[in-house]
Amino acid sequence: MQPLFESTLLCERADLSVGTRAMSALKPSLQQVGEPDLGHIQAMLNHHELFRGECKRLIVETDQVCERMHDDNVKHLDQRVREIQFLRKELELKLEELVVEIDALLNIKSRVVKALDACKEPLRVTSLCLEERRKRGPSARLHDDVNAELRKEKLVLEEVTVLLENVEKQITEQIRLNRSAKYRLEKDLTEKSTAENIDASCLLMNVRSINLPDGSNAVPPSLPVAQTQWENISNLNLDKAEQQRRSSESLRVLVETVLQQTTADIQKQVQATTTAFQLNIQQVKSHKLQIEEKLLKVVAEINSQQMIREDLQVSITKKQELLSLAQARLALRRQRPGKEQCHDPAQVQISAHVQQLTVSINKLHEDVARSEHEQRALVRCQVSLQEAVNTKANCLYIDEVVCKQLREPFPYMV
Repeated sequence: MQPLFESTLLCERADLSVGTRAMSALKPSLQQVGEPDLGHIQAMLNHHELFRGECKRLIVETDQVCERMHDDNVKHLDQRVREIQFLRKELELKLEELVVEIDALLNIKSRVVKALDACKEPLRVTSLCLEERRKRGPSARLHDDVNAELRKEKLVLEEVTVLLENVEKQITEQIRLNRSAKYRLEKDLTEKSTAENIDASCLLMNVRSINLPDGSNAVPPSLPVAQTQWENISNLNLDKAEQQRRSSESLRVLVETVLQQTTADIQKQVQATTTAFQLNIQQVKSHKLQIEEKLLKVVAEINSQQMIREDLQVSITKKQELLSLAQARLALRRQRPGKEQCHDPAQVQISAHVQQLTVSINKLHEDVARSEHEQRALVRCQVSLQEAVNTKANCLYIDEVVCKQLREPFPYMV
């Protein structure tokens, strides 16, 4: 356009100079002769006719150029609108995918939070069961299988809690990255929509629709952006959004695996602990029953010892009476006259009877003492067995009543 207008301007200046020279040449002739120079006038008319033809040609050429450039403007504006629409659809599609991914992450994050909350009560109960089992008697306070499984259960719950807390932090960070990518997409979409509306308005504009105030046609200065740079901005936003979407998808798969694995680990350990409780309860009941049977036998033996000791005392009393009788007979027979005091069979028999009774009474006293000693040993055994029974009963109460009631109200599920 600029070279064409410059050539037109040069033509106009040349015509003006020619006309000026013709007029200057015409003046002396008129002045000298006093009559108009028709030849010069005709030359001037011819010149102006040529000038008018040149102007019409210039008008036609400029009209064609302007129309062609206007068509090119419309074509490029339409192409630009289509390009913006294409990119805008790509951005909208990626934004929709990212919004869905953010919602999915929020959903799985709520599941992780629920899983964390679900671990708190089992961990508290496991610790409480360990504390309750420390209240058992010293003989039962040894580390058995139940204690070992309870400690494993506590360790598993603590490790799962730490793992889920880390997973929650990763999800929160990924949601932040997704929202950042979403913000860039939304900003790009807003700018694309604005640009599309402006270019669409430019397409609809014509010379009759221009209604701009004075000075509004001045274009504000702006930083030039190359076509490739313009495309790269949106492509970069799309690539970042796609990268975060894939990261989110991978993270969700990982979290699903973690939730399933932690649930399986907790259920497996809880089942092992429950089995240990059941076996221990059966063993304690069986042992307690054996002790109670022994205790009954010991109590019966104590009663038997008491009865036999009473029988021994009765026997001693009877024999002491017989001994007193025999001794009285011997004493009375010593009062016989001198020649009558001979060791006759009666004297021998009574003396032998006294000796036999004395020996028997001494043996009976020994048996009484032995019976008392045996009874004291049986009583100590009874006390020991009774303490063992009480200890087993206390263990059963803690395991079968307290711990069982603590573990039953809630499911050990993540």
